[in-house]
Amino acid sequence: MEMPTMQTTPSTQIVNIGGYDIGGSNFTVMAGPCSIESYEQFMETAKGVKASGAHILRGGIWKMRTSSKDFQGLGKNSFDFIKAVCKETNMKLVSEVTDARQIEEVYDIVECFQVGSRNMHNYALLKELGMQRKPVLLKRGFAALITEWIKAAEYVTVGGNPNVILCERGIRTFETSTRNTLDLNAVAFAKKNSHLPVIVDPSHAVGIRALVPDLAYAAAAVGADGIIVEVHPRPAEALSDGMQALTLDDFKNMMMKLDKILTAIDRPLHKVAPHAN
Repeated sequence: MEMPTMQTTPSTQIVNIGGYDIGGSNFTVMAGPCSIESYEQFMETAKGVKASGAHILRGGIWKMRTSSKDFQGLGKNSFDFIKAVCKETNMKLVSEVTDARQIEEVYDIVECFQVGSRNMHNYALLKELGMQRKPVLLKRGFAALITEWIKAAEYVTVGGNPNVILCERGIRTFETSTRNTLDLNAVAFAKKNSHLPVIVDPSHAVGIRALVPDLAYAAAAVGADGIIVEVHPRPAEALSDGMQALTLDDFKNMMMKLDKILTAIDRPLHKVAPHAN
């Protein structure tokens, strides 16, 4: 039986974040820490990833963790310095909201709302985001079918917000050598069976720092519109997901090789916006 899709003729719409068109002819890189831990950590990371060619900042204000005892994010305590970092670096922020009540709290801070894997089926949150004007980055649930992922996006688009980006972040399989299994099939399928741009999160997909760059290259080759990568100045000190975070040098080296791969497939990186005055 033919699988239901959002449309019959594949085409990618453009979703703009901070002046960068995602889904167009250029490739977009989002980078930053899993969790925003301090002004110093966030500023150092932001300046480092921008210098290496990142276009958009990522960083967790709130974090959904398996254990209630783990670091849950700084929340409201980070609002003021996040604004300062974004202004200083002239970069926009993608950050996860885990509750509909958080949308209004961070509306002036976050340029794109991220819906994490655990919340892909949180239809109340998706409906609320459908009433917003800002873009939504929708991560695939770790056990979700591709069609369920696409249908979850429809909760946002039918609510009036067409600016949705799909994000493949790995799925749970029988394999235990890596954190998850990156489903590149899903990237290719979603690109041909929905009109939404598709990016890849290689960090959560593999959970092993040394393997993240290779999966980023594979994502580019299969036709993804961009990647979202975790970077930390000192991963050993990270309060969450340090094992999968690239160092600033790792990220710089990855970006240089990624640029060569993208040039070969005629999918150049966006030019980085100039520093704020």
